[in-house]
Amino acid sequence: MKHIADGTILNNGIVMPRFGLGTYKAEGEEVARAVATALELGYRSIDTAAVYGNEEEVGRSIAASGIARDNLFVTTKVWNSDQGYDETLRAFEISSKKLGLDIIDLYLIHWPGTDKYKATWRALERLYAEGRVRAIGVSNFQIHHLEELRKDSETVPAVNQVELHPRFIQKELHDYCASRSIQIEAWAPLMKGRLQNNELLQGIAGKHSKTVSQVILRWGLQNGIVIIPKSVTASRIKENSEIFDFELSADELAAISGLDAGERVGSDPDKVLF
Repeated sequence: MKHIADGTILNNGIVMPRFGLGTYKAEGEEVARAVATALELGYRSIDTAAVYGNEEEVGRSIAASGIARDNLFVTTKVWNSDQGYDETLRAFEISSKKLGLDIIDLYLIHWPGTDKYKATWRALERLYAEGRVRAIGVSNFQIHHLEELRKDSETVPAVNQVELHPRFIQKELHDYCASRSIQIEAWAPLMKGRLQNNELLQGIAGKHSKTVSQVILRWGLQNGIVIIPKSVTASRIKENSEIFDFELSADELAAISGLDAGERVGSDPDKVLF
């Protein structure tokens, strides 16, 4: 990747930027400013969700940016309490209205839960067939969830957004998704800042005159992962985007992957039951 707006082609032919802004736990004017800053810096992908409570602010900043809609990629997600066929269709209409967008680029099931996700998926298929969304996918789905979905649907999710960072690389899931042409997208790609003092990463960062965060994000990109680092700080939003002017060697990539310890900072999808 050489540019912030470079994309990956999803399994339905839609192009999704490989890099974007996450907005988890960012609200009000804070998130509105963050989105505006990101768009000014060249970001073209914004990730939000119904449960974040910030779709209106995200939509307002998108509208105020003056950027052509075709040049932006917006993701949102249906929350657990809205799962089910009719419930999801209603939830989508609310999200669409809050964002001020007739068409959402990517609509995801936020968590699998126990059994409602199949009905939710049928609703997503309908929205896709009607042209209300350009691509549909899932978030936090494990292999067994994807296999269950596969039993009842011929529509393969375009994206699976999961926790993924050097301490939790999810190789088996990543390989499975690759074999099914499901794009892996990482939330918490920086492990919520917990890797800043890692000596290996500090050494690699020093070699490239980059920060630890920039090295981690570059590792993600070079491993074919879509990344959406979250920040509301203008300087950090800028720093995170400055990862297209260097490249990690094969040895460096392997060393960073070797940090994997199966260590989550978020919830286990098999324990988020509803």
